[in-house]
Amino acid sequence: MKICAEAELNLLNQDLLLLPEKAIYWKQENALIAADVHLGKSGHFRKAGIAIPQNMAQEDLAVLSDLIRQYNPSKLIFLGDLFHSEINTDWDWFALWRAQFPKLHIVLVKGNHDIINDKHYHLLGIETPEELSYGPFLMLHHPLKENKLANAQGYVLCGHIHPGVRLQGRGRQAVTLPCFTFGARQAILPSFGKFTGKVAIRHQQADKVYGVLNDRVIAV
Repeated sequence: MKICAEAELNLLNQDLLLLPEKAIYWKQENALIAADVHLGKSGHFRKAGIAIPQNMAQEDLAVLSDLIRQYNPSKLIFLGDLFHSEINTDWDWFALWRAQFPKLHIVLVKGNHDIINDKHYHLLGIETPEELSYGPFLMLHHPLKENKLANAQGYVLCGHIHPGVRLQGRGRQAVTLPCFTFGARQAILPSFGKFTGKVAIRHQQADKVYGVLNDRVIAV
């Protein structure tokens, strides 16, 4: 395994940095890409009477802020499930966060949990398409099945799955890491949000898989 703080990948002549914060920085377009932030999920559970720490959404927004300050992107693209539920107290934090970066172009490719009316996003200057064709990529929330990938208008970048890769030690020790998975026609990003799970998925032998540690990305 090659270990580095971030993994560099050239895909379709595009230079991508796979970040340990579980996002991608696309050099040519000066864009950050993240999937499945799930803001509002903690507020959703608190509203239901389940004790969840109040600062989880703020922590995810702080990580986004750090990435924006580090890479100074002109565009931020969310691949669905930005806000987990209906508007709750976490939305106020999100609106305050958005106000800190008024010149940043933000696009939300809508996912199955993005049920808030588009007008609320538009008031914050956030676009909300169902899909986004950008350069050689087709950006979606849900992965496409093999029978649809052949006709896709671009290499697919998506989320939704919250993918993980299971690593087995010499003994019986095993760990499942969040991962980036790059197949022949489609890449699945790990979930960005802290309050999300991960599922070890079956990978094809030819897939390029990158596991994510706290401060490292490893090419498996």
